[in-house]
This record gives sequence, C-alpha cells and structure tokens, in this order.
Amino acid sequence: MRTTKSWWRTSVVVAATIAVALPAATATAHPTKDRAKPVIQDGVTQPVFGYADAIRERVFVTSDVDSDGDGARDIVSMDIIRPKASANGLKAPVIMDASPYYSTVCRGNETECKRDLDGDGLNDQWPLFYDNYFVPRGYAVVLLDMIGTNNSTGCPVTGGRADNISAPTAIDWLNGRRAGTDASGKKVVANWHNGKTGMIGKSYDGTLANAAAASGVKGLSTIVPISAISSWYDYSRSNGLVTRANNYSGSLANTVTNPERRSYCAPVRTQLGVDSDDTTGDYSPFWAERDYVPSAGKVRASVFVVHGINDNNVRADHFSKWWDALAEENVPRKLWLTGTGHIDPFDFRRGEWVRTLHRWFDFWLYGVRNGIMNEPMADVERSPDVWETHRNWPVPGTKTTPVALVPGVDGAAGELALSTPGKGPKGPKASKETLTFQDTPTMSQANAIRHPSEPQANTDNRLVFLSQPLKAPLHISGSPIVKINASVNGEDTSFAGLLVDYGTQPRFSTVGDGIRTLTEEDCWGEQATFGGFGENACYRQAEKTIATSPQELVTKGILDGLNLKSLSVSQPLVPGKKNAVEVPLLAEDYVFAAGNQIGVVLLGSYSGYSSRAKQTRAEITVHFDRSVIELPIVGGRPAAMRAGL
Repeated sequence: MRTTKSWWRTSVVVAATIAVALPAATATAHPTKDRAKPVIQDGVTQPVFGYADAIRERVFVTSDVDSDGDGARDIVSMDIIRPKASANGLKAPVIMDASPYYSTVCRGNETECKRDLDGDGLNDQWPLFYDNYFVPRGYAVVLLDMIGTNNSTGCPVTGGRADNISAPTAIDWLNGRRAGTDASGKKVVANWHNGKTGMIGKSYDGTLANAAAASGVKGLSTIVPISAISSWYDYSRSNGLVTRANNYSGSLANTVTNPERRSYCAPVRTQLGVDSDDTTGDYSPFWAERDYVPSAGKVRASVFVVHGINDNNVRADHFSKWWDALAEENVPRKLWLTGTGHIDPFDFRRGEWVRTLHRWFDFWLYGVRNGIMNEPMADVERSPDVWETHRNWPVPGTKTTPVALVPGVDGAAGELALSTPGKGPKGPKASKETLTFQDTPTMSQANAIRHPSEPQANTDNRLVFLSQPLKAPLHISGSPIVKINASVNGEDTSFAGLLVDYGTQPRFSTVGDGIRTLTEEDCWGEQATFGGFGENACYRQAEKTIATSPQELVTKGILDGLNLKSLSVSQPLVPGKKNAVEVPLLAEDYVFAAGNQIGVVLLGSYSGYSSRAKQTRAEITVHFDRSVIELPIVGGRPAAMRAGL
C-alpha cells in the first residue's frame, strides 16, 4: 500500500507558487487584448479570453495498436478549441472528453454530436458546455474520438487496449512525447500546453478517463468520471452470471462504430464474442484487460467520482470498488453520490456542479489555491435536492454489523435480529432448521419485494425476513453482504439477495432515472458562430421526479452457484451438499426512516437482475446454522440497538 504521494505534494507546492504569481483583476467577458496569464478572482479563473476568436484544430496522432489488423497502427483524432491568447504566450491546460459517441449516440441530455458543417476539416458544433465555459477562462478543450470511432481509425474493442490507449496517446502528444499532424500531414505541436490535462466524461467517456488514469500516463493531472465503468466484467457480468445480451461487447462496439464502417469491423466484433465467453461467464484475461481496479496503484491523477446510487446501467459497484482501491493508494479524491440514476450532474445539480467543477479544475490544472481539497470529501443526496457532506465515504463511524436472518414459523416471514447466530444469550442460537424455496427465473424484481408478509407457502420462490418497525432512523453506508449456508438439489443455480425498505413515503422515482427535462433553458458560457452554426451554451433545465411508494429496493446482489469458489473457474455444485454462500450487494448510502421495516429477500435466478436468468428451477435449501446480512451501519451496533433491531 502506498503511504505517501510525493508527486501530489510536489504538485501542490508548485500550484501554490503559481497561484501567488497570478494577477488579481476584474473579469470581463469582452477582452480588449490578449493575455499571457489567466485572471484569478474570488478563487477562480475569470472569463477574460475570447471564445468567438478561439483557435480550432483537428490533430491526428499515431498510436501503438492495430485494432483492425490492417497492418497499420491506428490513428487517434482529436478536435481542439483554445483561446487565441494561447498562440501568444498563454500556457493553457487541457480539459479532455474522450468519447466513442461523437458521431453516433452523441452526448448530453440534448444529444449533441460533433459536426463540421462547412467542410473545412474543423469542428463547428461542440457538444456539452465545457468549451463555452472554460475556453474564456483560459483552458483548451479537447474532444477526442476513441480509436475505431468518428475520425479515428481502427475498430472499437469495448474496453480493450485500443480503447484504453486512445487518450494516453493524445496526452503523449500534448506533452511532446509523440508526433501529431494536421489533415495535410503537416507536423503540429502543442507548444501552447502547460503540461496538465484533466479528463471528464459520463458513462463510456468517464470509463476512458478511468482507463487513462489506470495507465499511469504522465501529464494526466485529474479525472472526473461520471457514472463510469471501472471493470467491464462487472458491467456485463455479475459474479459469474452473464447479465447482458449475448456478445454485449460486440453489440456495443457496433453501436459506436460509424455506420459505413460496421461491416468492415464485423470480424473484430465476432472475435469479441468469442473471447468474452458468454458460455461460462467466468473472469478471464479478456476481462482482466478491461478491469482498471487492480491498477489503482498506477494512478497519478486526482479523481473526482460522480455516480448515481440508483444507476441501473452502470451499477454502484463500479464507483465503490474503484473508490476503495483509490483510497488504499491514498489518491487525492472527491465524491458526489446522487439519488438519481445514470444522470450527469449538469442535469441533477447544475449550478453547484459548475461551481464545484470550475474550482476543481482550477486547483488541479491551474494551481489556484481555492481550498477545495480542504472541504468534506463526499457529498451525498439524502432526498431529492437535499444534500449532506461527509469527511469521507463510507461515512466515518460506519461499522460492519451482522444481523441474523431468523426463520419464520408456519410459513410466516422470518425476522431480523441483531446478532450472529450462535452467540447464546446475546442473540438467537444457531439453528438446525432449514427452509426450501424454488429458483424461479421468471420472477420479477417488483414481485419479489411485494407483500412481504404473505405466507411463504403462497410464494415458495423466495424467503423474506422483516425487522420490527424501527424506533429510530438507521443509516447504512457501504456494501452489505448476505452470508448463508445453502444446499441445492442440482448442480447449478443462482443465489440472490435483496435489501428492501418497507414503509410508504416519497422516494426518488425510477422513471427517467429520476429526472425530467423542462422547456426552460439557462446558459453557461460564451456563444459564437462556427461554420455557419450558432454554437451556444444554453441547455434545457431538468428537475427531480418523486414517487410515493410502499417499498423501495435499496440494494441487491447475485452470485452464480458455479462460481462460489472462484470467478475464474466454474465448478458444478454437488447436489445436496451444504455450501457457504456469500452474496455481495451493491454499494449504498441510505437511511431507513423510523417506523419503517427493513426487509431481506432471498431468491435464486430472477429476471430483474439478469437478461439471462438461469432456467434450472432448482430447489434451494437454506440452513440456519449461518444466515446473516452484514450491514455497514453508521454508528455500528449501538445505532442498530437504538433503532430497535
């Protein structure tokens, strides 16, 4: 484990020196002359540089990979927009959004693509607000086409080396370690760059930022991954189960490939399907290449993670595993957790997001001493638009607290009791009792959590355990684990655990990932006309959507019975043999309200988690000599006792 970060300390010292040297002046959106330095006021850079006269370039850099096997190394294309002053002495840092989507799915809530509208080889439409807002403040903005997409050559490989090397190739050029050219083949150098690059992006874009940081490339100073993947295995798999469509890697590669190149790249997609191994769902070298968490020790950049705790696309384990690995390496970091789903913070907390992001980039890329690293590390959205801050995450004071699953009597729901079985007078003794239910792959997630008190005999495809109504709120922060002993009457099944909050109250809606887009707009930055296109900085506002419901699925997890011992090697179960089963649930930060009940539901395969639920319909027997859920409770056992567990 790395205990110090000498490189970080050095950068902060240098940053402090730079910040002292910067002049203080009144900002103006209409400068009358070029400036060689940004203007700092109130701890942030000011919009003193032009946007309409910004320099635009398209640069091509040769990579070290040949993803399509044509015998030529792939070319990375990037579009750059930077202040005119950067040609006259301004040393500008880079904000980079590397993406596979600029000519297909496109970016943002309003689906903006990159477009060269007048055919001069320069980009005229710049998706998102980064260029409009940050170029006038002295930044260069780079929109990079991932290898195999838009103006870059090669074929996409869905998290493989060609994807991962795209941004580091560009960063090498920015820092003079690699040659670049314009469309005519003329050499182009980034002599305007100050040596620092920050990467940002949502979903696949943020994933490319994670991958670049995990490569350890020099010159990448910070990343801001939003709803980003940290392991492609965890994205299309879940503990041995294939949770997305057959050859999902190939399907996504097809989506991001320019339509006219899809037939050309078909052999690459076919090979992705072979190598990803949908037959077993096991972790393999193919997935290791696409797993960035083990490389957290190589990260030189600071990391500002943003994730939706209810994101059912890129689920919460992507931020939590990456966050924990970065913490082990003492990487400077910050976290926002929203109660929405797969949503950009520009759409769920716009004003505060722009202010915070501005200060983050100013600190890490321009060296402005604005105190952002002295503030609480984690912002958590407790209820719609109600945020709280914490010194770290999981919330300090969180303790893993075992809560026993106690079998019900005569078909009734079981109970939750604050103790590990076998502790004598401190809780229920280890039981020799068993209960059996059937793996039901057609079970929906919604039906699994409904009517928890219904007799088990009428719902023999699950086991339910309920707490008494809570006497006080109970806060969990982290990743719960369900631990049971179980036997199966066959060689294969799945084991699933759901943690549920029962009690009618307003909650984040799951419709539209928790937001809806309004008709009103607001503007963030300068505007101009490029290639006859009015590039504006105005975007439609959004608001949270709220639904009142009698229960909420708090978190969930599933495990393939063939992978109880190893994710890398499938091994059939022995019929009738008792197995130790540990089902990790997705990370969560949640407060159960006083008066509500905590529920735990045990299932086999079910359609709510996986697009390919197993069809074994095995019978699963739970042995109550070890049946607990370990909850990460803020305040630990004393807090649980106050809540009445």
